[in-house]
Amino acid sequence: MFRRKGFTILELLIVIAVIAILVGIALPRFKGMQDEGNIAKAKGELRMLQTAIESYKIHYDALPVALTNLQTAVPQIAPSVIPKDPFGGANYGYSKAGDYFVIYSAGPGATAGSASIGATGNDAADTQQCIYVTNGSPIDTTP
Repeated sequence: MFRRKGFTILELLIVIAVIAILVGIALPRFKGMQDEGNIAKAKGELRMLQTAIESYKIHYDALPVALTNLQTAVPQIAPSVIPKDPFGGANYGYSKAGDYFVIYSAGPGATAGSASIGATGNDAADTQQCIYVTNGSPIDTTP
């Protein structure tokens, strides 16, 4: 009995279809993992910047005007280069009012995520998925 070597076109099409289905299932999971990694990175960097701002406040009895003031004023704590927001690559947002501040990342939505702070420490939140740290009261995102 004669046996051919190789695959038939039908077998190859089935293998390609199975691979395409597996790739289709895996790609959304990779995007979710990337967002989770960026969220963790943003939270860590925001905590580091919060520590630097609080140290600046202790040393100078005032909040910095901008995050870039931290580089020269508190080089022991502040990073040599202020990190960029992993969502969009722009700078982290910073807002201050009186003795209160908020530093924020645009978040996974990366569309106009922002936060501001009131002079009494009350936060005004955005409507996007903002990641932030503050020395004021937590942002209320309930509708």
